[in-house]
Amino acid sequence: MAGQINVELKKPHNSEKLYFNAYANNMGRTDVNLNLSHHINEKWSVGLLLHDNFMYNKEMNFSNNGFRDMPVGNLFSGVNRWHFENGKGIIAQFGVKFLHDDRVGGQIDFNEKTDKYTTNKYGLGFKNQRIEGFGKLGYVFPTNKHRSIGLQLSASQYKQESYFGLNSYDNEQNSFYANLLFQDILGNVAHKYKVGASLQYDKLNEDLNRYNSENDYSYQFGRKEAVAGAFAEYTFSPNEKFDAVLGLRQDYNNIYGWFTTPRAVLRYEPVLGTTIRLSSGRGQRTANIFAENLGIFASSRTINGLATLVNGEGAYGLKPEVSWNTGLTFDQSFQIFGRESGVSVELFHNNFQNQVVVDFENPREVSFYNLDGKSYSNSLQAELRFMPLNHFEVRMAYRMLDVKTDYNTGTLQKPLTAKHRGFMNLAYNLHSGWSFDYTLNVVGPKRLPNTSSNPVEYQLATHSDAYVTMNAQVSKSFGKNKNFDIYVGGENLSNFYQKDPILAFDQPFGQNFDTNMLWGPIAGRMFYTGIRYHIK
Repeated sequence: MAGQINVELKKPHNSEKLYFNAYANNMGRTDVNLNLSHHINEKWSVGLLLHDNFMYNKEMNFSNNGFRDMPVGNLFSGVNRWHFENGKGIIAQFGVKFLHDDRVGGQIDFNEKTDKYTTNKYGLGFKNQRIEGFGKLGYVFPTNKHRSIGLQLSASQYKQESYFGLNSYDNEQNSFYANLLFQDILGNVAHKYKVGASLQYDKLNEDLNRYNSENDYSYQFGRKEAVAGAFAEYTFSPNEKFDAVLGLRQDYNNIYGWFTTPRAVLRYEPVLGTTIRLSSGRGQRTANIFAENLGIFASSRTINGLATLVNGEGAYGLKPEVSWNTGLTFDQSFQIFGRESGVSVELFHNNFQNQVVVDFENPREVSFYNLDGKSYSNSLQAELRFMPLNHFEVRMAYRMLDVKTDYNTGTLQKPLTAKHRGFMNLAYNLHSGWSFDYTLNVVGPKRLPNTSSNPVEYQLATHSDAYVTMNAQVSKSFGKNKNFDIYVGGENLSNFYQKDPILAFDQPFGQNFDTNMLWGPIAGRMFYTGIRYHIK
């Protein structure tokens, strides 16, 4: 379970007037990005972010199994954002986001017009469309810059139409979010607090269908879920060396009732350059089992107890996922070769009180059920960064993931998750505008779901191979302001790819067909080039 990620898109009042990027690779993909911003006057500014992605190479098939390695089609997304600031404490942002994704995959000679929902050729496709309106309104009190009040609002609609061979899955989600918060200090800046209230509302409708088979089915179901609550957060910062943040939420979910979410974050810098952070908290979420596991439809697996799931109360008759998460981070800065360097170590432990277990251990089916026992993850990440030469930076990292869950068949390591990973990045940047970048990734073996009951020719090993991938890029900046770039690069230069990404690819409508056993890259070596241009 992960926390909320704050993705900050470029804002019109502090981004480039124009940014353009065009990209193409030898596999047939092209990308175009165009960002525009304009200061209308001292108070108003507006920005437009556009992205278009094209992929029309139907013949790419590194494993020679007759299936396209990448679906073909087009993805377009855009953001129009407005910013207002009157210099008297009022700040407002609002805008709209739009995304449209239309792609088709499957066998190379699959024709959607003639082969869809037939056994002529196996195909899959999806059309996703999302539109969102958002707004933020804040007021900073002129007489007390530490006191402010803010309101965040967003509403979105998401529609998905998808099919996988003889299966179809459609869904529609309408969501609304509101968050009101107030922050101030208690006496002095050593004591800060935030209080507020929030509301999250989701209306979901899902359709599952299977055509032209002996076990046809058609299910239409949905739910309305509302979570309303209040929160308080206190920050204690007596000096620059220590911070403590204590937070508490109390929410009511119309499906699951009341729940409490505490959190705590501590930061301590005993000496300059040494930072220790400790964090702990509770997380709760509702699992959307079909939308989050679309791969189950691209296989011959049956969904165990499907009728019970779709007719279950609330969210498929399952409990909410609940976990306690604790982490410790250590950062140390120092000098190597007379230049700034550093090392960091992160330790995290997640312990699930309940989890919706996704069980692939029977190759004939997939099961969803509440955790009965233990489920946890322990992660360790260590990173070293230093500069052996001027303009030359080296980063090396290692990550260990120990993730285990009690399944109906026993305690097992999470499938398709590498326990060990290694990473190295070399970056060399010159004042002349030349930049060189090289990245090495080492991925350890991954446990594969059990296939021992399959016919011998469709049985897999218990673990995947370890593998290495390498990426590299060279770029050159031109112009007086270095605002025009040309870049070339390559990905997966080791040319490693999974030779058997689809199980029983020769019988796509047979009982052993499965596309869920992906543990490595499915496409080999790729080269690309592009240009970038910006006006500040």
